[in-house]
Amino acid sequence: MDKNLDAYEFSKANEALYHFAWDEFCDWYLEMSKVDFPRLAEGEEMTEEQAARAASTRLVLGRVLDTLLRLLHPTMPFVTETLWKALTDGSEGFAESLVISAWPDASMTTDGAAIDEVAARRIEDAQKLVTELRRFRNDQGVKPSQRVPARMDIAAADLSGQEEIIRSLARAEAPEEGFNATASIEVRLSQATVVVELDTSGTVDVAAERKRLEKDLAKAEKELEGTNKKLGNEAFLAKAPDQVVEKIKARHQVALEEIERIKARLEGLPQA
Repeated sequence: MDKNLDAYEFSKANEALYHFAWDEFCDWYLEMSKVDFPRLAEGEEMTEEQAARAASTRLVLGRVLDTLLRLLHPTMPFVTETLWKALTDGSEGFAESLVISAWPDASMTTDGAAIDEVAARRIEDAQKLVTELRRFRNDQGVKPSQRVPARMDIAAADLSGQEEIIRSLARAEAPEEGFNATASIEVRLSQATVVVELDTSGTVDVAAERKRLEKDLAKAEKELEGTNKKLGNEAFLAKAPDQVVEKIKARHQVALEEIERIKARLEGLPQA
């Protein structure tokens, strides 16, 4: 924001702020925080761990929204002023008006703390897993509000602490006794590949699932063809750095595995 404003690039400054506010804060963090919203109510009994997590959620929501309102104020003065007064309501440490509040800097949001790379990686993996589960549900025509029983082993991917959030955002219920998996998807994350088995009885459109898998198969076969050409080109292999060749070999292996998995899934589908 500061860099673009100093350069009089007002549209770029607001575009960056818009995407952060909408894509990061609203679309992801607010949705993740809904897991803790019930615990934020006054008087609710919580374990020590739940209380600490709820307090952290309240702090992050407050800090980020405070910063967003300050940054948005030059562009949206009236609505941000109204929200500011409603949310701060004369609280200690806040100016009586957003107009005279300090322009934010990094110290206001981080207090000099270093970025937690492990936490950032876990959230990125959780987002990827949720996105893939949502895409699968959408491909099958499952309603966004409909919860689907799902079994997932996310320990190897170092996501055990994120399971509640993942299930909440992906509308994936914990499996009960008698769970019968009718579909599965594999999602490659930074630490491991996670297999999610779902019971989509009565919700999956077989024709749509077959179409989706055939599309994925064509993509994997195209990738396999491309890597085969490069690995079979002696002139290319003689000139290419070793790390480039290794990456192509890895892509080649992934394509082979994907083709095998997709074909097995297609064979397991009921005939239309």
